[in-house]
Amino acid sequence: MATGFCDRTEAGRRLAEQLQHYGDQSDVIVLALPRGGVPIGFELAKVLHVPLDVCLVRKLGVPNHRELAMGAIASNGIRVLNEDVVQSHHVSKFALQKVTVDELHELKRRGRAYRGDRPFPDLDGKTVILVDDGLATGATMRAAIAVVKQQHPAKVIVAVPLAPPDTCDALREEVDQVVCLVMPEPFYSLGTWYDHFDQLSDLDVRTLLETAPAFLP
Repeated sequence: MATGFCDRTEAGRRLAEQLQHYGDQSDVIVLALPRGGVPIGFELAKVLHVPLDVCLVRKLGVPNHRELAMGAIASNGIRVLNEDVVQSHHVSKFALQKVTVDELHELKRRGRAYRGDRPFPDLDGKTVILVDDGLATGATMRAAIAVVKQQHPAKVIVAVPLAPPDTCDALREEVDQVVCLVMPEPFYSLGTWYDHFDQLSDLDVRTLLETAPAFLP
């Protein structure tokens, strides 16, 4: 695909080329949004020789239209809402709360599956590179940014292979830097821009985390 990527591995390697100046620095950490962001983060961590971990966030999908994000929630309960989507789809408070509770349960399950008893890394004073395999509305990334900022990092960078231009513009207001390789218009969907966009399992994610060269036990 001329304007896209073969797969997440290629996307991660191409993204790493734009972030090489952060390599071999002890105060840099890559945090990937599971599941799709983990192969991207794995390639970044491998090339830059920095630690890899996950930032657990979940999209809040509109009931009966789950692919459309009305917001996102993080494992510590931080919730980011897209009020325009909530209102335009007439999502009730009850329905919103039910989706929120369901996704919190899934976040806890994934936390046990991916991290076990290992605590979330200390980000105080660190340069944090938040990665995903792409962004649409940016809701899940905004939740991740909120989680990371609670720990007072020195710098927050969002790095993704692709996203709509307006999403990148909005995120630049919230972080120190946004690195995005492709900003297509019209955007369509993430899978449109990958030749191979396979779904990942929990085992895939855990294996990548545990085999990353700079993995912190």
